Amino acid sequence: MAQHVLDTLDKKILRLIANDARIPFLEVARACKVSGAAIHQRIQRLTAMGVLKGSKFIIDPESIGYETCAYIGLYLKNPEKFDAVLAELRKIPEVVECHYTTGGFDMFIKIYAINNHHLLSIIHDKLQPLGLSRSETIISFNAAIDRSLPIIDLPKNKSDLYDSDL
Repeated sequence: MAQHVLDTLDKKILRLIANDARIPFLEVARACKVSGAAIHQRIQRLTAMGVLKGSKFIIDPESIGYETCAYIGLYLKNPEKFDAVLAELRKIPEVVECHYTTGGFDMFIKIYAINNHHLLSIIHDKLQPLGLSRSETIISFNAAIDRSLPIIDLPKNKSDLYDSDL
């Protein structure tokens, strides 16, 4: 995926809306010392470029009864069935993330469950029938860090990335 070049105004807008997605455009405009129309156009452009991927409310799983968060590495009996397994994982509402990864796992998923018993039933009744040879489950006690990436000035050359003090 191509890296987009963002100017100073783009970065300031992104910092403001990343901090509060509900901030009114006029408030962003005042902070940036430009018109509301300019902010609206920039937001549309950043969305069209794929820099912004929408906005959403984030529901705290624990507050609605999902007390167990688990990460599960999946080993498929037949790795050529990635697409079919992915389609089935999309049908399991407790699966909130799925990643193709390097290393031993074929896929790595994040699940929320009501409790450990519910987690076990998801693994046994919903995941195992997908054609797993095995799985490895890690239960998260708490997210110690949960944040968006900061908007920083990246080096012009990728080789400079390793020499800087980001």
